[in-house]
Amino acid sequence: MTVVLFASPFFTENAKRTIGAVAGLPDVRLGLISQEPLETLPPELRDRVAAHWRVDDALDTGQLVWAARGLSERLGPIHRLLGVIEQIQVQLAEAREQLGVPGMRAEAANNFRDKSRMKNLLRAAGLPCARHRMVAREPEAWAFAEEVGYPLVVKPPAGAASQATYRVDGPDALRQALYATAPTAGGEVLLEEFITGDEYSFDTLSLGGRVVYHSVTSYHPTPLEAMRNPWIQWAVLLPREVDGPQFDAIREVGPRAVEVLGMETGMCHLEWFRRHDGSLAVSEVAARPPGAQITTLISRAHGWDLLDAWARLMVFDTFDPPPERRYAVGAAFLRGQGEGRVRAVHGVDQVERELGELVTDARLPEPGQPKALSYEGEGYVIVRHPETPVVRDALRRIVSLVRVELGA
Repeated sequence: MTVVLFASPFFTENAKRTIGAVAGLPDVRLGLISQEPLETLPPELRDRVAAHWRVDDALDTGQLVWAARGLSERLGPIHRLLGVIEQIQVQLAEAREQLGVPGMRAEAANNFRDKSRMKNLLRAAGLPCARHRMVAREPEAWAFAEEVGYPLVVKPPAGAASQATYRVDGPDALRQALYATAPTAGGEVLLEEFITGDEYSFDTLSLGGRVVYHSVTSYHPTPLEAMRNPWIQWAVLLPREVDGPQFDAIREVGPRAVEVLGMETGMCHLEWFRRHDGSLAVSEVAARPPGAQITTLISRAHGWDLLDAWARLMVFDTFDPPPERRYAVGAAFLRGQGEGRVRAVHGVDQVERELGELVTDARLPEPGQPKALSYEGEGYVIVRHPETPVVRDALRRIVSLVRVELGA
């Protein structure tokens, strides 16, 4: 039997889907490490878990090692130690080194997690990315702003999902961002030039240091704009055509970036921009499966289970290519305006009448549901069609028709 440990602070929907994929593999004994009690998992998942170890802080390397050793006494020698949120990747790598478990090591994990270090490596390899600087004092920030100009992006060096990220368009906004982030020695803040253009992701699966699968997704608008404007209902579009000349540049740069950062076997989520002049710039690369429903979109595009493929890759070091890509797929994210809980959802009936035959998945906001903390919003609708323009138009129609009403 192969013993696999999966660590996650909380049993989010994403964690539950991934746990189900790993638990469904043949001849696997699954152990869980979490801050939540096992009883919070649905019974159908809980019954497939061989052992569980609860910790106070799943993002602490020492507690991960302690839990893994305790689970090993119950389950036997550990073959894999996995997790999918970005914030846990370095700690998992450190724990693997201490436990002698195969998988990504801390040096590579830090290459992906530390965004300043990442960009230094990419630029040293001749790969295009935004100019940036780590600052520990406000004068350093003002000097960078004078050198690069506005707009700028201010964010933590180990951020994820556009959290605590600020776009600053001038001195007043920079002053406010520096007040909010309070850079210090040992608590540096990352400043970057703000790249204008169209934003995409380049998602890859690698085996033994070689990219064996790739996909492209476009954002409408960018995640940062969605974070800055909570009222925006945004969308992601996975086109059917990802091997045409319009993506030649990223198919060259993306695999090279993943290689430079040290990915051997695993999945990467690379975000990149196509500037208005047609040039390309890498924004960030994460050593994990993507969010924003992209794993579901890829699965629906091929009629394939990406999470199952990822689990087999990580546990057994095997990869079977998916069937031919037959569809374009997209997700529209439904977000309420204002504060409070969901009071009502308007426009869903019309979406169903006009676009119902295109919908493959949906999670609609429900009355009484609290306002979401994530930029993915209170719900989503996923649509699919063989023609990319049909999906693009359907996404525009959904975000224009549906209105999520929030209130006390």
